[in-house]
Amino acid sequence: MDSVRILERLIAFPTVSRDSNLGLIDYVAEMLDANGVACQILHSEGGHKANLFATIGPSNMPGIMLSGHTDVVPVDGQDWTVPPFEMTERDGRLYGRGAADMKGFVACALAACLKASKMQLATPLHLALSYDEEIGCIGVRSLVEMLQGAPQRPLLCIVGEPTGMQVATGHKGKIAARAICRGREGHSALAPLALNAIHLGCDFVAALRREQDRLAREGARDGDYDIPYTTVHVGKMNAGVALNIVPNLCQIDFEIRNVAADSPEEILKGLKSEALRIAAEAKSTAPEAAIDIEIFNAYPGLDTPAASQAVRFVKSLTGANGTIKVAFGTEGGLFSRDVGTPTVVCGPGSMAQGHKPDEFVSIEQMRRCDDMLEQLLRRLAQDQPLMA
Repeated sequence: MDSVRILERLIAFPTVSRDSNLGLIDYVAEMLDANGVACQILHSEGGHKANLFATIGPSNMPGIMLSGHTDVVPVDGQDWTVPPFEMTERDGRLYGRGAADMKGFVACALAACLKASKMQLATPLHLALSYDEEIGCIGVRSLVEMLQGAPQRPLLCIVGEPTGMQVATGHKGKIAARAICRGREGHSALAPLALNAIHLGCDFVAALRREQDRLAREGARDGDYDIPYTTVHVGKMNAGVALNIVPNLCQIDFEIRNVAADSPEEILKGLKSEALRIAAEAKSTAPEAAIDIEIFNAYPGLDTPAASQAVRFVKSLTGANGTIKVAFGTEGGLFSRDVGTPTVVCGPGSMAQGHKPDEFVSIEQMRRCDDMLEQLLRRLAQDQPLMA
């Protein structure tokens, strides 16, 4: 299959988020250019990464957009039995970093673009490739801004994250925040005269856990998720210099992943009130006590109605009867909220294989994705409304 050959090339680019993706972007641009498809390249501020956008077919009307990210997570410290940046085919599986998440879909999308370049499309096909998705859907923001100012916005977006080729209509939103807890330093032998910022931080973590318990008991429910309620999670705590010094600073990174019916802003507002209360109680020991909260990343959830035309259209391409929702985030929420483009998530492989050693996508899943995109091309070639 063309998609498998393309996947082999894509895996060979070590596009870990901390590194450049320009080699892969150049490869894609050259391949599309050789087939008469012009690309727009949107470089990052530093110039060492880029998004890519291409349109095949009429340029004066909206089309269907295939979206995927080009970055992958690191392999550091993982025990791989195959080379992570070389594709290995074994027992019907294609191994390599990013095979499932999500170069498998990108390869299928590129194979579809090459086919489309030789067709007479009545409705255009758009391709959107982004960077830095793995660190919070960062890179795609410039692509979103471009689409906001475009004369034609896509009719529909298919984000090809791995869903086992099931049609996913939603995922939770996310706020990533940092609590900066400030106390008073001192010698550990005189600890009661100081204010331990770690203790202050632990009090705030306890508040986060109380809020999680409340959400689990009383929060909104969406039974389509494995965890049907909004979650609050602490991922990092940084503090301390030496054991005999009472620390004056503690930083806590935490996140809120919300179902559509919950407002993450309101949850964060409540947590800020708790932070003020905890700091106020500590001011009797140290007037400089404080807990400041700053957001360092956020993206919206996705909640496309299962009965919408967009969902029915994608189900008609896959033959699916039902829909699912996924636990992980995607750029789909940004396309839906900020561009106004109805979006679904559907792609080959399983996130159960993502981010692990010996990541793989099966050839059978790649074939199913190729079949879906073949059906899409046939519909794009028909001179009739797509989602009537």
